[in-house]
Amino acid sequence: MKLLRYGPAGREKPGLLDADGVIRDLSNIIDDIKGNTLSDAVLDSLRTLDVSTLPVVEGTPRIGACVGGVGKFICIGLNYADHAAESGMALPEEPVIFFKATSAIIGPNDTVEIPRGSVKTDWEVELGVVIGKITKYIHKATAREHIAGYCVVNDISERDFQLHRSGQWVKGKSADTFGPIGPWLVTRDEISDPQNLTMYLDVNGRRYQDGSTRTMHFDVATVVSHLSRFMSLQAGDVIATGTPPGVGMGQTPETYLKPGDEMELGIAGLGVQRQRVIDSQ
Repeated sequence: MKLLRYGPAGREKPGLLDADGVIRDLSNIIDDIKGNTLSDAVLDSLRTLDVSTLPVVEGTPRIGACVGGVGKFICIGLNYADHAAESGMALPEEPVIFFKATSAIIGPNDTVEIPRGSVKTDWEVELGVVIGKITKYIHKATAREHIAGYCVVNDISERDFQLHRSGQWVKGKSADTFGPIGPWLVTRDEISDPQNLTMYLDVNGRRYQDGSTRTMHFDVATVVSHLSRFMSLQAGDVIATGTPPGVGMGQTPETYLKPGDEMELGIAGLGVQRQRVIDSQ
């Protein structure tokens, strides 16, 4: 299934994308796409619905983040061998963990703001993993059973804040609008191999990132299992699993976002995001 949330920011309703690409309203079935509706039991019940009987959502509503009420927004750094190479950094011995503030989360096509004082706002297309149930001290072999589904994440980053402002990476990762998620939460049964998904990101029509989850250093199951050793994961938590090469910091010369730029990014089977860039309000 392809689940989504639509409507004005802060007032999104749950929906489902049918086989014809039409949004169907789920408001009479569940209250939202969030932690308590991401269990296997609830998702299995949604699969039994006769989609043709669900109300059609007319027009072209705003699409919100595909998960509501996110408790933790966890990111994995330097997790693609080819991206680590372009960054001039060695591959880590175990996953590098950092966080984005959940206040950074926006819809997949919402406007992205360059924060005040920014000189190096960058892009990163990433595979997002959405947790479906409490996950603690789990083995890699059972990790996928704890995943509700997958989505596209743009891990927007301010590199000067991230690397040169005397703090952890979270400083450069957490500005408002730095976390577009969606358009869909694609349930795990539709993604047979999360380690074989092509992904891309364009800025103003130019292809910068053109990669695949095949080059992940630590695969999805390893990441989920590893995280569960250090913190419990709850339903609705989102994990951004790293980015392939082609970020602005890796260009010669370095290239960063500016007002008026337009990004398009996508992952096979998970949909496409489009964002326009403006100065912070």
